[in-house]
Amino acid sequence: MSIDRPGLVALMALLALLGAASGFSQTTPPLPASSAALQFIVPSSPGTTGDQLARLIGAKITQRTGSPVMVDNRLGAGGLIGIDAVAKAAADGKTYLFSATAFSTLAALRNDLPYDPIKNFAPVVLLGTSPLVFVVNNNVPAQNLKEFVDYVGKQRPNAVNYASPGVGSVHHLTMEMFLQHTGLQMTHVPYKASANSLTDIVAGHVQSGFVVLQTATQLVQSGKMRMLAIMGTSHAAQFPNTPTFIESGFTLPVINAWFGISAPANVAPATLNAFNAEINQILKLPDVQLGMQKMGVNPAGGSADKLEALVKNEIKIWSQVVKKAEITLE
Repeated sequence: MSIDRPGLVALMALLALLGAASGFSQTTPPLPASSAALQFIVPSSPGTTGDQLARLIGAKITQRTGSPVMVDNRLGAGGLIGIDAVAKAAADGKTYLFSATAFSTLAALRNDLPYDPIKNFAPVVLLGTSPLVFVVNNNVPAQNLKEFVDYVGKQRPNAVNYASPGVGSVHHLTMEMFLQHTGLQMTHVPYKASANSLTDIVAGHVQSGFVVLQTATQLVQSGKMRMLAIMGTSHAAQFPNTPTFIESGFTLPVINAWFGISAPANVAPATLNAFNAEINQILKLPDVQLGMQKMGVNPAGGSADKLEALVKNEIKIWSQVVKKAEITLE
C-alpha cells in the first residue's frame, strides 16, 4: 500500500510520539511537551468510567513512549460541549474524544447539534463495552422476564414504574425500546445518577430498571435486588444462570454501554491507523485488561470500522425509539 508524502509525514510524526508501536524503539526520546502532548477530551466528570479509561490509556502511552497525555474533562449539555470541542479541534492527530454511549443517544435526541456525528468525526477504536441488565425490586413477584411482562400487563397502565439515570440515557432508551417491543406501559422515574436510581429500586420506591452489570453485581449477589435478564449475546461470568433477552424470548437489538476513541474529521488516515495500532496493543496488556475488568468494561479493540458501524447502527435504533416515544430533552 502506498502512502502519499503528507500521509507519510503524519505517520512518522505519530510513530515518533508513540515510540512503542510495533517495530519501533521504546527508547525514542519524547518530543517537547508543546508539540508532543496528546489531548484526551472526556465529556464526563472525573471519576466516571470514561474518565478512568482515558487516564488509564493516557498513563500507558506516557509509560511506553515518555510523551505526555493531558486528560481534559469538558462537562455540560449531557456531553455535547466536550464532543463539539473535538469536532472543532485541529485535524493534527493530537486531540481525541473519549466517546461513550451518549455520543449516539445525543444524535438521536437532538436535531440542533452544532456538529454532524458522522461527518465531523473519524472513528479510531472501540475500547470496550459494559453489558446492560434488567433488575427488579425483591417485592416484584416475577422471577423471569416473561413473568415480569405478564405481571405488568395485568396491572392498570403505568402502575408499574422503572428508574433511569436521566431522560435520554441509554438506560431510559433501552427500556423504551423494550416497552415498544412488548406493548407494555410503565412510568419512567428519571434520576440524576445511577447510584440514586439503584438505591430506590432496592428500597422499593421504584420497581425496575436497566442498569450496567458492574453497578448491579454486588446488590444482586447480596440479595438486595434480582436480575431477570442480561442484554447481551452471552451470559455474564458472575451470573451464569441469568438468561439473555434472546433466551428469554425477546429478540431485541443487543445494547451495551460502550466506550471508544474518535478524532476530528480529516486527520490523516496514516495517523489514525498508527494510533489505532498502538491502542490495540495497549488493550492487550494484562494490567490494562485487569484495570478495565475492575471498571466493569470488557476490552474490545479492532479496526475503526467496528466503532463506526456501532455508532451508525445505534443512531438509527435510537432515532426510531425516540420518535415513537416522542422523547424530548427539556
